[in-house]
Amino acid sequence: MSQFGSGFRPPAAPVEEGKVYEAKIEDMGREGDGLCRVANFVVFIPGTKVGDQVKFKVTKVLRRVAFGEVVRE
Repeated sequence: MSQFGSGFRPPAAPVEEGKVYEAKIEDMGREGDGLCRVANFVVFIPGTKVGDQVKFKVTKVLRRVAFGEVVRE
């Protein structure tokens, strides 16, 4: 048995809460939020649509997804 626990542990998220990123909205989520990827990690951004190139601030990071909001300049 391993002393560090068992099971698969996914690598740390490639995004950090509070940081600003730029990406293209690729798809729509179930709730109508725009969906983009940062290093293959899914980020949901409300108020966007497919094809939008957005600058966004990460507001919440979970194990498999993150949530962000558009940064207005």
